[in-house]
Amino acid sequence: MISVLRAVWERLSLYLPIVLMGVLALGTYWLVRSTPELLAPSAPRPPTHEPDYFMKQLKVSAFDAAGRLKSEVSGVEARHYPDTDLLEIDKVRIRSFNDQGHLTTATANRALTNSEGTEVRLLGNALVVREAGPDVKTTPRLEFRGEFLHAFLKTERVTSDQTVTLIRGNDRFVADNMDYDNLKQVIELRGRVKGILTPDAKP
Repeated sequence: MISVLRAVWERLSLYLPIVLMGVLALGTYWLVRSTPELLAPSAPRPPTHEPDYFMKQLKVSAFDAAGRLKSEVSGVEARHYPDTDLLEIDKVRIRSFNDQGHLTTATANRALTNSEGTEVRLLGNALVVREAGPDVKTTPRLEFRGEFLHAFLKTERVTSDQTVTLIRGNDRFVADNMDYDNLKQVIELRGRVKGILTPDAKP
């Protein structure tokens, strides 16, 4: 009896490695089937129109190579939108000096400015003032008022597609829209234009 069992055991032992290999193969196959697939890398989400950072009581100044103040932007609160790369500023105030040192200021309830600070859209109670130059007769004080003004600080232009009031010295104009180029000294008033011209005072 013992010899028969020994013979059976010897025969089984011959097939044992093959059986173990089969069990291992089945186990590996089961693990592969049971393991969850790796998530494919998702495409980067496009920027949304949600602020990615805030600033409170901001004041940003820019200077030229000689250390002279070129521009200064201040406001109560600012929000940056990554999808448009625009900075929205509440209760904005801007001071800008051109190459000749002439000062231009701008204020509004709200402003949208590009990352370089060279283009500003003023919204609500918008006011842009170019102070008078050394010769008041040739470069009098210039003032623009409206609910929307688009100021290009680098090229010294102010435009608007809405009603705007222009005050130049003692003269006053109202127009449906406007394009002012300070470098060319050209003002275009379009649509319904009303004006009041004040004669120069006699010496």
